[in-house]
Amino acid sequence: MPDEHPGGPDPERPTSPGTGGERSELEQLRARVAALEASRAARPSHHRWRAFFSALLIVLSCVLAPLAAVAAWTADEVDDTDRYVATVAPLASDPAVQAAAANRVTDAVMSHIDLPTLLEGAAPENRPLLEKALGKLGGTLENAVRSFVRDKAQDVIASDVFRRIWIDANRQIHTALDKALTGGGGAVKINNQSVTVDLAPVVERVKQRLVDEGMTVAARIPQVHTDFTVLRSDKLGKMKTYLRVLRIAGFWLPVLVVLLVVAGVLLSVHRRRVLVAAVLAVAVAMLILGLALTVFREVYLNALPDTVSQPAAGAIYDTLTRYLRTSVRRVVALAVVIALAAWLTGPGRRAGFVREAWRSGLRAVRGAADHVGFRTGPVGPFVHRFRTWITWILVAAAVLTYLLWSYPTGWIVLVIALVLLFAMAVVEFLDERTPPSASASSGPARRPGPEPGTPQAAG
Repeated sequence: MPDEHPGGPDPERPTSPGTGGERSELEQLRARVAALEASRAARPSHHRWRAFFSALLIVLSCVLAPLAAVAAWTADEVDDTDRYVATVAPLASDPAVQAAAANRVTDAVMSHIDLPTLLEGAAPENRPLLEKALGKLGGTLENAVRSFVRDKAQDVIASDVFRRIWIDANRQIHTALDKALTGGGGAVKINNQSVTVDLAPVVERVKQRLVDEGMTVAARIPQVHTDFTVLRSDKLGKMKTYLRVLRIAGFWLPVLVVLLVVAGVLLSVHRRRVLVAAVLAVAVAMLILGLALTVFREVYLNALPDTVSQPAAGAIYDTLTRYLRTSVRRVVALAVVIALAAWLTGPGRRAGFVREAWRSGLRAVRGAADHVGFRTGPVGPFVHRFRTWITWILVAAAVLTYLLWSYPTGWIVLVIALVLLFAMAVVEFLDERTPPSASASSGPARRPGPEPGTPQAAG
């Protein structure tokens, strides 16, 4: 019978479960909890600084993104001859520009024709032809001659001759555009208010056409230099300095914007979420640039004098800013593609649902293919083994294609993204998780039955 201690507890037995080893464990748990609370209290301050600088870098990239697009556009137009010719070539076929150029050439020719002595100055053998041509037009002599001259000018400008003159002249004088931005001379001229193109070659063609039609007096017209206004602004003198700066920054500003976005994302705590917000913010900044181009178009046209053709000026503005608007659409499309890719690869519930629906659809297609006898052979296990490498190679190929593409558009960005998506679907379709050796070693299929050595139920 064990000894009893009625007078009190046994001094060698612990009086409570919190003594000894259990108490030391409790103290260790309390120390760990205190350390976690201390680190959690210090972490928000550290995260706040990271979030502040991350937001600052991203905001700065959004501010510089429109300037980078304008700078790259300016550098391309000034430094790339083919780009410049491709920009101005459609102007030769624009109806509004053709009408304005025909009016300008007509005014230049009419200012050198002496109407009272027009018929007397014509050769006797050509006078009947000239009277017949002028008589069809009706009205006063001046109106008849002006209509006659304008028809010939319109014929020259609407023909391929004018288009060749326009393209060849702009290709030859492209270096004069740089002089224009610095106040130099050439066929493209610049003064304090406007940029103009000399239409003297067109006037010579019109004079020759008039002589061929019987107006031999046009042969005595001296060489006429008439300017066709391409750009007019009261602040063009100040714009030259800005254009030179933008031309220099045409390459480095876009690179700086990309670096700022990358640095802002890497500095953030929730990188995937910040990446989506950053690229969408850049897209919004570019959309604001597109809106600004539309608003500035109206302001620019309203500031022009009444002597300038509004339709022609609008056509020239739209043509010159065409590639800049293309850049806006390209950046917006690229930002949307990156944001969708970052969101779909994230841990969100909706993103997971989309991924699972994608995989389920491909598994259904693969199941249907297997049902009709499709086999991947050794390709399936190879794709499964190196799937990560294959995925990154495809992504790198898409990025490299975009970087090497000369002036990609927004549609090109979408096509590259869709091709990459199709390639990823093919990889998912070919992924064979079961090696063919496993299925081959199992032998021919047999009906399910009891394993050898297992008892069978009687009856």
